[in-house]
Parts: sequence; C-alpha cells; structure tokens
Amino acid sequence: MPLPEDVPLKMISVRDIVRVAAALLLGTAQAPGGAVELVGDELTGPQIATAFGAHAGLPARYEALPVSVLPNDLDRVMFREFAKAAEHPADPAMVRAIEPATLDLAEWIRATGWTAPTNAAGS
Repeated sequence: MPLPEDVPLKMISVRDIVRVAAALLLGTAQAPGGAVELVGDELTGPQIATAFGAHAGLPARYEALPVSVLPNDLDRVMFREFAKAAEHPADPAMVRAIEPATLDLAEWIRATGWTAPTNAAGS
C-alpha cells in the first residue's frame, strides 16, 4: 500500500456500516455528540500484513510504496487523505457501543472466508 508503515489505516466492513447506520436511523442507538466516525479497526501496514499472514498460515511482510505508483490523481488524493486521517486516532469502542458485533480486520478475514491467492504461474 502507498502508506508509510507507521501510519494506521482506518477500516470498517460494509456490513458494519449498514448495521450502525440502521441503528442510528431507527433510533435504537445514539451518536455521541451527534456524529460517529465509522471505524471497526485501525491498523498499520505491518499489522494488516500480519493479520492476513496469520490467517493464511504464511509469513507476511509489508512494503510501503510511493503514492506515485497509483494509477490516477483520485487514488493518490485518497491515500494522502488516509495518511491525514491517521493524525486523529479513531475510537472503534464507540462504534462497538452502537453495534457490538462490529468486526475487526482479523474477524472480517474469517467472516468473509478470505483465502490467499494462489500462484497460477507455477501451474
């Protein structure tokens, strides 16, 4: 990813966005201060690689790439914004107070049935 290895990426599953939004819209939950940042997990590149590697039973490493590898300006702006957002730590506990079943990355990997890609070149 084009993020420095010490910059955490804020993540949330689409499933959890829907669940939190439904709870807020239906009035079964309240957003403290009128707003909530939807974050299920906040991990650095090495932590993300470790989560996928642990699930796959494979060694993992993270390599931070320059933003210039991205194919267009929109993607480059998006990753710059991800880096800026990391300056303000998230509060996944606030999201879990609204939706206790909010997935962290390791739980999302298991829940989706993610598997490591296979190398077709050797087949």
